[in-house]
Amino acid sequence: MPRISVIVSTYNRPDALEMVLRSLEAQTCKDFEVVVADDGSREDTRLMLDRFGSQSPLKLKHVWQEDKGFRAASIRNQAVAASQGEYLVFLDGDCMVFPDFLAEHARLKEPNRFTTGNRLLLSRSFTEIVLDRQLPLHQWTFSQWIRARLSGQTNRLLPLLRLPLGFLRKLTPRKWNGVKTCNLGTWRQDFLDVNGFDENYQGWGYEDSDLVIRIMNKGVFRLEGRFAIPVIHLWHPLNHSPSTEENLQRLQNVLKSNATRVDNGVHRHMSA
Repeated sequence: MPRISVIVSTYNRPDALEMVLRSLEAQTCKDFEVVVADDGSREDTRLMLDRFGSQSPLKLKHVWQEDKGFRAASIRNQAVAASQGEYLVFLDGDCMVFPDFLAEHARLKEPNRFTTGNRLLLSRSFTEIVLDRQLPLHQWTFSQWIRARLSGQTNRLLPLLRLPLGFLRKLTPRKWNGVKTCNLGTWRQDFLDVNGFDENYQGWGYEDSDLVIRIMNKGVFRLEGRFAIPVIHLWHPLNHSPSTEENLQRLQNVLKSNATRVDNGVHRHMSA
């Protein structure tokens, strides 16, 4: 069985998803599988994955659900149920990674810890160029990134630095703010113990915060992955939905309750 399962969420962006998969092909760590968590994409995503998978050395699975609006919690749970790794790395389908991304996740992982990384954001115009030309940004040199920053193609350079940090990575063990499933690593068993994502979260917002808060309530704490595991985030419009405020209220209730498990979670997708 693979040591790491990379859960890549996607929805109707096959060009961006292919760029992410290309960056995963370049990983120095080879002991992993990729499970695409597809929240109802059109046929072109499946066709791309069929073509890509026939030519790629990646261990690749495609898990799809019908498009009934934003249901990231549900499709990620289904992807985890279809995975085999002892460690889960969640990644968005518009976040390219550097060759040492999974090796660094593997190096940083510790018992009773989850690891969260950061990102650098590309501009809208540069994202269009990257997708049109299929630019392998994961292979860029630091001097190329400096030029991109000076021309406004990316918002910052600091995430690209590699710093040891040591004990500083554990200074904010209970900080859930800012943790995103575009770059999150957690032990599979910890995920299962809290029953994964709460599928009552539908529409955009806060399902990732809810998961992290319940994992912390279980006694698993944050390990900071800054300056070790950055991702390159392609531009996309800001999301919002009518249910965002409802999701926020649900999150506030979790913060007050010290809850760990949810009823409507990953175990409903797992075979006995």
